[in-house]
Amino acid sequence: MELIDRSTWPREEHYRFFQAMSHPFYSLTFPVDVTALRTYVKGHGLPFYPAMVYQVLQAMDDVEAFRLRDRNGTIVRHDKLVPSFTDLKPGSELFHIVTLPAGEDMADFCRRAKDRSKRQTCLIDDHDWEDQLVYFTCVPWFPITALTNQRDVNPSDTIPRAAWGRWEEREGRTILGLSLELNHRLLDGYHVGQFCAALNARLSALEADQSHPQAVLKNAEIPGVRKQDTVTENQLRIGSAPASPFMG
Repeated sequence: MELIDRSTWPREEHYRFFQAMSHPFYSLTFPVDVTALRTYVKGHGLPFYPAMVYQVLQAMDDVEAFRLRDRNGTIVRHDKLVPSFTDLKPGSELFHIVTLPAGEDMADFCRRAKDRSKRQTCLIDDHDWEDQLVYFTCVPWFPITALTNQRDVNPSDTIPRAAWGRWEEREGRTILGLSLELNHRLLDGYHVGQFCAALNARLSALEADQSHPQAVLKNAEIPGVRKQDTVTENQLRIGSAPASPFMG
């Protein structure tokens, strides 16, 4: 974790603008092509839900702005984020919340998540993580076009929320509506565009080479996105973050 020096922080003016608002939150939902992920998990005997959690979390890790948190005016940047997601045991109507590090391997995370969920006997297990969390939920019984979560109205709450519903088949592709709830103090539409590019690149990598599930960004010219290895630039579904702050 690193403290951000607000006296030299390029976002300071924007932060103060949204800091004055009692409700700086916004939500948006957009379609994601998860055909490659669905094919991969079916072929490797993995559950789709934690695999999607893993991919979304890794894409957020790729974008620096998603790793920032507001601690009542103190801005920190985390090195890694930690997923905290709802789950249901077979035959139960009551969800519980599972929290564990993602690690560096999707299949390993799916196995650990399944085991932790199975063993958990309480609503929320004790853990030592603070605001490096990302909250996930899923409503797999129907598609969603919008979703908001309950929260205490704390304007400094900068933990992202991610959710999705049931996928839909469209012209031979599997499309999933992904909903994000974010805090405008730290995240603009431009950063969501960076996240979309990172997520689509990761999913495209699965489609390009099903034998390498850890394929990630390489030399993608997306400002603010970590440059990593394996995926080449021409595998990006969107070549760069949108030039317009209105996602245009």
